[in-house]
Amino acid sequence: MSLSAKKIYFASDFHLGVPDYQKSLDREKRIIRWLDEISCDASEIYLMGDVFDFWFEYRTVVPRGFVRLLGKLAQLSDQGVIIHFFTGNHDMWAFDYLQKEIGVRMYRNPIIREIHGKKFYLGHGDGLGPGDTGYKILKRFFASKACQWLFARMHPNASIALGKFWSGKSRKVNSLDDEKFLGEDKEWLAIHCRQVLQKEHIDYFIFGHRHLIIDMQVGENSRYVNLGEWIFKPAYAVFDGSRLEVIAFQ
Repeated sequence: MSLSAKKIYFASDFHLGVPDYQKSLDREKRIIRWLDEISCDASEIYLMGDVFDFWFEYRTVVPRGFVRLLGKLAQLSDQGVIIHFFTGNHDMWAFDYLQKEIGVRMYRNPIIREIHGKKFYLGHGDGLGPGDTGYKILKRFFASKACQWLFARMHPNASIALGKFWSGKSRKVNSLDDEKFLGEDKEWLAIHCRQVLQKEHIDYFIFGHRHLIIDMQVGENSRYVNLGEWIFKPAYAVFDGSRLEVIAFQ
């Protein structure tokens, strides 16, 4: 297949690990099936955050499980597919393991990238836009070296159990809001998009985090796309070099 025929894929919020082992495993196998289907024409895959519902890397220990996904990503990377991995609010404590073992490219903040002449603004989406001050403060604390050092002093059995508790509590608090479209003037990521557009033109804004599939105009020739989540309504976006499409995955 020629380079011009290759496509760019985007997906977010797999939340592997919840709500229980079997359902997470079923979801992981569905993700593998998706990766197998797109492997024939994918040149790059962007995983836009919260791939894992909780993740923390000790220096010599990583969370148990997810070997099917990790193996498949390593295989695709070895075959020349570029894997981009954005940390989300649930897996912000991913450090260098995925880079070294799989070869992914890691991002902790939004990036702007030009792809086939179109400008993309890409990020997980947490902490952007107005409001949510409490979370922004908490995120800054969790991202601090001091917090990570203290957490790493705990035994993995205790720390991972605590991390899963925090993740579950966060999901319950935000679950109702995640299911509602707030309106074009109140969606905080849409507001963030319009703020960015005041400084420069962006063709496509792509985020996760919101757990709701959104595809809306935020300016002249500018679209905001939210990828939703894979727990209930799996979906992804694909860019073929001229057009971006959001597709549900069965």
